Amino acid sequence: MGIVHPHLWYDDNALEAAEFYVSVFPNSRITNVIHAPADMPGVTKGAPFIVAYELDGQPVEAISAGPSLQLTAAFSFVVDCADQAEVDHYWDALLAGGGQEVACGWLTDRFGLSWQVVPRRLMELTTSPDADPEGAARATQVMLTQKKIEIAPIEAAYRGEQPVR
Repeated sequence: MGIVHPHLWYDDNALEAAEFYVSVFPNSRITNVIHAPADMPGVTKGAPFIVAYELDGQPVEAISAGPSLQLTAAFSFVVDCADQAEVDHYWDALLAGGGQEVACGWLTDRFGLSWQVVPRRLMELTTSPDADPEGAARATQVMLTQKKIEIAPIEAAYRGEQPVR
């Protein structure tokens, strides 16, 4: 593994978030929990403070360090899905417990972290060098109307079988 990994700031629930994420993704686990020392501003002594974990083998670190910083959509994880069944699975799992749908395959989970749940087929139809430019434009127009990505209407638009709104 490389030397670079994401570090996420949470108010007080980094461990809860990490436990949720490792339950959603295969090949994931919590690797270390450091508890807060005394006199750490904004953090209760002994509370879970820094959480190291792996998401599908990707090292991630999170901190519970108070409300001074917030997660925003300026940072997101991309979930590269093989098919519609994977899109549906991860979309539903990440929304569980109070997440919010955004647009174009983006959602925000209940902890405030942004995710892009993207089927590979979308990228094949819209950005592949072999894609038909007119079909790609139609497919993109349909994708822009969706919250969760639905592959079938995008494929139909690509083929010219579905009117674009």
